[in-house]
Amino acid sequence: MADHVTPFTPNQVGFKAVRFSSKGVFDTHKDQMVDPYAATRIPKEHQVQGFQYWPQEKGKFPSVVLLHDKWGLTPDSQELATRLACEGYVVIIPNLYGRQGGMITANAEVADALYERVDLNAVLQDINASCEFLNANLPEDPNMEFTVRNAHAAVGLGLGGTLAVLFALKRKRLRAAVSFYGKLPDPIDAVRNLYCPFLYHAPERNDRVAVEDLEQLENVAQESGKTVDVRHYPGTSTGFCDKFQPDLYQESMAAQAWDTTISFLKKQLPA
Repeated sequence: MADHVTPFTPNQVGFKAVRFSSKGVFDTHKDQMVDPYAATRIPKEHQVQGFQYWPQEKGKFPSVVLLHDKWGLTPDSQELATRLACEGYVVIIPNLYGRQGGMITANAEVADALYERVDLNAVLQDINASCEFLNANLPEDPNMEFTVRNAHAAVGLGLGGTLAVLFALKRKRLRAAVSFYGKLPDPIDAVRNLYCPFLYHAPERNDRVAVEDLEQLENVAQESGKTVDVRHYPGTSTGFCDKFQPDLYQESMAAQAWDTTISFLKKQLPA
């Protein structure tokens, strides 16, 4: 895909910060019109914060929920979101550390500590709310009239990759899931319950998943009739797509994994 041309350029991609209820239920413009306290009421539930990107072209687009790695919602994550939007997707990146203050760090020890403190059930709720936020195609709100309802994929790296596959076991209407070197469910037999096709990018030196587990993943998927595609990248380590780790980052392999991801998404979720 060396000569691949995206349908949109970065200059044609819109961007904004977003904030919404983790309940995944949203008031309409009319609801707010008749509620005198709508503007001043302090919500009791957690508010998911993040960024949204979209092609600035008239029409409706499928969506991708992009899930960041243990470093937090870094500029590199936002760059990936822009690249996905250039492919014709509305992209939302929820801050997975929002319940811990929304930290971003380049310190591996701090990143590992943040990772370990993630409440998986709570964060999966936030990811689900992100899908419902994308679904909130309210005609009263012109800024949200550009998404196709329930046309969603989850793409994640590291921590986000772990969450992507867990989310594919949770949301029945998810259309595709992609994990870059995330952890697999325990037990792996849980993949029998996948709701959508799943793509896994496996480095040769994977400190999160053993080769035997990947083989079991493929065997269980084949036995249960699930679409699972495991791609291997010789000579790479966990983090090979992560510019935040220059000693592990491998540009050519990262480009190959990215091209494979785009092809997979366009097959499962045509833009």
